[in-house]
Amino acid sequence: MTYKAKKFDHLIGTEGFSDILLKNHFTLYEGYVTNTNTLIEKMGTTVKGTPEYAEIKRRFGWEFNGMRLHELYFGAMTKDGTARNGDTALVKKLTEDFGSPEAWEEDFRATGALRGIGWTILAYDKDGERLFNVWINEHNAGHLAGATPIVVLDVFEHAFMIDYGLKRADYIAAFMKAINWEEVERRFIA
Repeated sequence: MTYKAKKFDHLIGTEGFSDILLKNHFTLYEGYVTNTNTLIEKMGTTVKGTPEYAEIKRRFGWEFNGMRLHELYFGAMTKDGTARNGDTALVKKLTEDFGSPEAWEEDFRATGALRGIGWTILAYDKDGERLFNVWINEHNAGHLAGATPIVVLDVFEHAFMIDYGLKRADYIAAFMKAINWEEVERRFIA
């Protein structure tokens, strides 16, 4: 099986995201898809137990998660944004776990503003029935095992520097306006 890059061209024209930034970001994502496929192919042909095999295995998590995290990031965005409904299962859970949706958002934004590169994720641990805002420093490290990503925010520089320079908080504000809450709710319920 070969992974195919998903198309996110419908996001062109999203307020707060220049077409140049989005097109560059889509190209970067497509590179993760290509590299994931390349590593899968090499895993089948490289001699096990060699340094080359070990490096392929280590690198695979980075490329695969880079692919998936970008799909989750772009997949929960919409050009027009949607309002967060006050009476959904997710809003009730945000209130239960964070005190209010506004308190969740404040913590999510603060997590996204941490120094460094990585991802901010609202993750749901179904077994513990708990939502967490998590900082993931690298694609392949810091994930909560078994937790489902609900909202994914890319805070690597490529996601915002073209439009915002060092003003990460302004980028996060633009992202929050572009969230497709219907998709986020679907992820939570699933």
